[in-house]
Amino acid sequence: MDRVELAAFLRRRREELRPQDVGLPAGARRRATGLRREEVAALAAMSTDYYTRLEQRRGPQPSEHMLTSLARALRLTGDERDYLFRVAGRNAPSPQVTTTHVAPALQRVLDRITDTPALILSNLGEVLVQNRFAEALYGDSSHFTGLARSGIYRWFTDPRERLVYPEDDRERQSRAQVASLRAAYASMGARSRAGELVRVLQKESAEFARLWERHEVAKRYEDHKVLIHPQLGAIEVDCQALFTEDQSQALLVLTAPPRTEAFDKLQLLGVLGTEEFVSRA
Repeated sequence: MDRVELAAFLRRRREELRPQDVGLPAGARRRATGLRREEVAALAAMSTDYYTRLEQRRGPQPSEHMLTSLARALRLTGDERDYLFRVAGRNAPSPQVTTTHVAPALQRVLDRITDTPALILSNLGEVLVQNRFAEALYGDSSHFTGLARSGIYRWFTDPRERLVYPEDDRERQSRAQVASLRAAYASMGARSRAGELVRVLQKESAEFARLWERHEVAKRYEDHKVLIHPQLGAIEVDCQALFTEDQSQALLVLTAPPRTEAFDKLQLLGVLGTEEFVSRA
């Protein structure tokens, strides 16, 4: 671990960011160049003291999880993220796990969406990051591990995952989930995480195995559907997806026309916040 280079790299990246780059208000009387240390720490879900010690060349070696959080907080590119890992004495993430690193361009757009549900998904249906409206609508997905991180996997193995959709729309959603996974499977290969997901689901879900044999392939760029919130009831929304160039991640934004009941319900999500119910993103 190169503490000197790590400290210098973190400090320079922090100083180059502005509050508006990460969705924070600029505020008045800011004397710090770029972001404050406490702001980076909050974005990375770590203590200010821990982050400060890293910049002061006296911190412990960060874990891979901590480095991933720092890369996201500092909006690092893929190359910058790999460099961060190396100077911290860790191996750069392999292609198998790079989808956990949010594309900076999508993150910047998400930072600016503060009044309607929005989230960033991997091509395996993993929620990488979500705003507070999406968390209030779907629940917090950050606690899932392993294959369960994939919403596709949970859709076919956990009945609670389907409660967010009306019963008469679940067959359509099942087909869409499988078609999306087949597109990921084609681009990632049989030996990838997509291939593992397919093999496991073929054994665990007869419905998945049946739909997989249909050989349907599709990515959803837009959709119109009804979602069921445990307190607000049915919410009719339009969904728009913005994909990265390599199609590995997508920013999903849910909206409703102004002055409609659905629009009012989406606004109420910001008031309700996150309730203690099953995560179904």
